[in-house]
Amino acid sequence: MTEASRAVFLSYASQDEAAAQRICEALRAAGIEVWFDRSELRGGDAWDAMIRRQIKSCALFMPVISRNTHARDEGYFRLEWKLAVDRSHLMTVDRAFVVPVVVDDTRDDDERVPDKFRELQWTRLPGGDTPPQFVTRIQRLLAPETPQPSAVPAAPPAAAATTVGSAVPAPGPVPRHSPPALVWVLAGVVFAALTYFIIDKLWLARRTPVSQPAPSASVSTAAPSAPAAFAPPPHSIAVLPFVNMSGDKEQEYFSEGLTEEILNSLARINELQVAARTSSFSFQGEHPDIATVAHKLNVGAVLEGSVRRSAHTVRVTAQLINAVTGFHLWSETYDRDLGDVLKLQTEIANAVAAALKVTLLGDVAAKIELGGTHNPAAFDAYLRGWKAHSASHDEKDLQTAIAAYTEAIRLDPNYALAFANRSLALNGYAGEFATGPARGEMFAKAEADARKAIALTPDLAEGHLALESFFENGSLDFARANEEYERALALAPGNTRVLRNYGRFVVDMGRPEAGVAAARRAVALDPLNRNSHSHLGLSLYLARQYDAAIAALQDALALDPGYPTGYANRGLAYYAHGDLQNARASCEIKPDIWASQVCLAVTYAKLGRHADAESMLARMQVSFGDDEAYQYVEIYAQWGNSAKALDWLEKAVRLRDPGLVDMKVDPLLDPLRKEPRFQVVERALRFPSS
Repeated sequence: MTEASRAVFLSYASQDEAAAQRICEALRAAGIEVWFDRSELRGGDAWDAMIRRQIKSCALFMPVISRNTHARDEGYFRLEWKLAVDRSHLMTVDRAFVVPVVVDDTRDDDERVPDKFRELQWTRLPGGDTPPQFVTRIQRLLAPETPQPSAVPAAPPAAAATTVGSAVPAPGPVPRHSPPALVWVLAGVVFAALTYFIIDKLWLARRTPVSQPAPSASVSTAAPSAPAAFAPPPHSIAVLPFVNMSGDKEQEYFSEGLTEEILNSLARINELQVAARTSSFSFQGEHPDIATVAHKLNVGAVLEGSVRRSAHTVRVTAQLINAVTGFHLWSETYDRDLGDVLKLQTEIANAVAAALKVTLLGDVAAKIELGGTHNPAAFDAYLRGWKAHSASHDEKDLQTAIAAYTEAIRLDPNYALAFANRSLALNGYAGEFATGPARGEMFAKAEADARKAIALTPDLAEGHLALESFFENGSLDFARANEEYERALALAPGNTRVLRNYGRFVVDMGRPEAGVAAARRAVALDPLNRNSHSHLGLSLYLARQYDAAIAALQDALALDPGYPTGYANRGLAYYAHGDLQNARASCEIKPDIWASQVCLAVTYAKLGRHADAESMLARMQVSFGDDEAYQYVEIYAQWGNSAKALDWLEKAVRLRDPGLVDMKVDPLLDPLRKEPRFQVVERALRFPSS
């Protein structure tokens, strides 16, 4: 890829887009990097910062002049022109930076065009038609200058042989008042030095450093080293939430859902590392600087865009930005019927992969559209379900998601993704909110949906994840759960939801190293997701790495200070570490959830506050009855009442309590491990051998 300092910034009025596009294509065909903004996202802090960065670093600024620009109307190109003029005034050498082109009959003495532009030779490219001579000229201007080998000062360039009205472009944009010969010599020397500095400091710094001899004793080595250059993994990308341009906040679910689908499509492509949804969506509404996004997520490219939806059509604008250089790699605008949205995901994913030079293996289109629908109404219902599901906080949100997924399935009975996600929503509802016989009924429906999704689309990772969730929580069949996890990971190795859940599960099965590694991988892919850090913290806690668990849970709480379970799990990690005061303080922050109540019941008892401990247990039993059987096992085990703990353990097995997945490694159950009744239950659950 061409360095940013060798690129062209093309500035134009929106009415001249077609002409500018022709110029851009001719330059790019010759291998010239062109920053050409075709987005609908102009304006705002993010756009302003990006424009300033591009104009500050580009090698050539090419204003496209026409009757659409020389009139004194408003337009974003006006800001671009002002920034270019300001940079020209700040330059210490008067070299070719601004290269004006005119695409109609506008005169070069028009006083409404900036003075700086009128001082330079214009090139006429009627309608944007770009001859090879002009391309060659730009290539010459972009080529690094070198000092003349002769000691004799170089003569100034000859006057331009082509006037404004000529058909053949001039060799370069010559100022109307040429400087003396000495100035040209100095300009060449300074520019060569600047070119060397830029290449040496910015470009070569990214290469692997060559080993240097050790410094002699007389040379001081106390100077601080420079910060490491930004070096994200190759083929790494973040997808920012596409902006809803429909003027209706009720359409947010559609733009967010389409973004999610494009993100998932990219994640299915071989060799591409995609930052997960929660981290990317954490920037929603902030208009972030692209460099900030890239550094926080450690990615080399950022995809952003907008969605404008009408009753029957949708316009999607997408642009891919190189996060290292700041220049656009690719941009496109798509106008489609709503029924073609699924195909549009394929087009965008393929275009992005091509721009990143990623090798596409197999039938990429089939992989991207896996499990989808061609029914616009079903797709719309699915996106509404996904919106409620991904942002769920309570029972009502999950009910809304389940209803929307059900509507999508009614409209398209072969919609595998809708079946898979309804299964996951049902699993979540059963584990968190269902009680008594309703829990079993919910799990049965979840299993049926998961199996239907796999029957429709055997290679759908989400279907195998849904079936795993049933095996792990609904039937306690850990061996089959492990098989489904392995299948889901093979189909979607970059899926962070699979990775983080798998990490904890593998630790539960007695393989702490593999589990913690998977959880850390999820954090690397989704570093701004509270759940990534929380799952890592819980995996570390179950792996008996308490210091690291506390640190990970603190990271989760830094991302979401209102996260109740984070305080409870951090308190349990403090408790296991022997820091009872910090355990108590952490769990008292959010005392109304069952996890905090378990933590306080055991911590109060260890602190000698037995009445408070008994009160906490009684509070849980009133609120949850037998549905928290496994948690009562933990409490009684820590209180030293093994008989009651084992009674509740056997009841938890009869009730198929989902908490039993932790039994093999749970630190709170350590006092029971030598008990014969405990060992009988552990064997009955048939944990896979580690």
